[in-house]
Amino acid sequence: MLTFRPGDDGYAEEIAGFQTSVATHPAVVVAAENADDVAAAVKYAAEHDLPVAVQATGHGLTAGTDGLLISTRRMTAVEIDAKTARVGAGVRWGAVIEAAAKHGLAPLSGSSPDVGVVGYTLSGGFGLMARRYGRAADHVRAIEVVTADGEFRTVTPRDDLFWALLGGRAGFGVVTALEFGLVEVTELYGGGLYFDAADLPAVLRAWRTWAVTAPDELTTSIAVVALPDLPFLPEPIRGKHVANVRIAYLGEDGDTLVEPLRTAAPVLLDTLKRLPYTDSGSIASDPPHPHPYHGTNATVEVLNDAMLAAVVEHANPETVLIIDRLGGELTRRPVTGVGWDSAAEFVVRALSVVEDDVDPIRRAHAKLFDALAPWSTGRLLPFLYGEHSAADLATAFPAGDRARLKQLKAKYDPAGRFG
Repeated sequence: MLTFRPGDDGYAEEIAGFQTSVATHPAVVVAAENADDVAAAVKYAAEHDLPVAVQATGHGLTAGTDGLLISTRRMTAVEIDAKTARVGAGVRWGAVIEAAAKHGLAPLSGSSPDVGVVGYTLSGGFGLMARRYGRAADHVRAIEVVTADGEFRTVTPRDDLFWALLGGRAGFGVVTALEFGLVEVTELYGGGLYFDAADLPAVLRAWRTWAVTAPDELTTSIAVVALPDLPFLPEPIRGKHVANVRIAYLGEDGDTLVEPLRTAAPVLLDTLKRLPYTDSGSIASDPPHPHPYHGTNATVEVLNDAMLAAVVEHANPETVLIIDRLGGELTRRPVTGVGWDSAAEFVVRALSVVEDDVDPIRRAHAKLFDALAPWSTGRLLPFLYGEHSAADLATAFPAGDRARLKQLKAKYDPAGRFG
């Protein structure tokens, strides 16, 4: 077990994560290789009265720490048995996708294969097949976790700690491994239709009409983003502010299904095709390199004309706006874990790169979400990007869930070791 302190060689590299807008300065870092290392680190923190934070990839970082940081990036075991995967705390989705594909299977992964499995799942993340199969959390069968007393536990759906961990993120212990079900998927119809952002009003209306009647086998979103003027991008979209309709479809009639969208406005680029699930990361093509960013979101039950007008008004090259179609299995499936808004049919997201000060970004985002507030039903934890207060994060949970979480926090982490 490696440990690092400020000034040590390797300290800066060990605390570095994908999200770079949140400053963190832990007094000690434990580079865990297994559950025993994690248990020893938690016991050390208790003996020295240090708060505990956990990091694998650092995508979901919302607060820094000056206490003890447990780095789980070395815990990368992936095991596939029948239709079940067991993965260590440091595993990224890409490793599971590749391993599962050898068995004709796929996980309920998200848009990026570089995101960590545990953080994504514990936050309630949903991905490319969510409308057909639900969230990753809905398929978890067991969670291996070290609690604040330094004890190793395996919890299953019958345990109250299982409920709290699935959606409550890292506030109840350090998850060392997850066991979850896989689905029989090897390929899909996916990619995107790119339109000029100047055509956003027409594209949004067409996408909304199309998305509300789409089959559950289709998961789709629309992203309004300014693309850099760099040679690796196709010429038709290079350096342009675009509206990208992103599609992941499990059916066989993809071209017919998306035909109504192709007439919404002139298409700059069409990347839709059948592709192996191992290439599913190409659908969103999320940025692969660490950077500073901040974002928030709102769930809604409808997407009316006034809301679309608000999105158009606030669309600008400094802000990435994304609207995800929810519904399908995300609405019907009984909620596993805490904090999921089952009534929501869409989620509207905004995120921006942080240059120096995050406050101007917060104010800019607030203007959009204030306009959407009359129709908002809540927020989703996985899309609260960057530094957020505990009170802000709590808004992602219904009042009843918050009350139960408080009780379980007192039971499993009475000293508040995990924040």
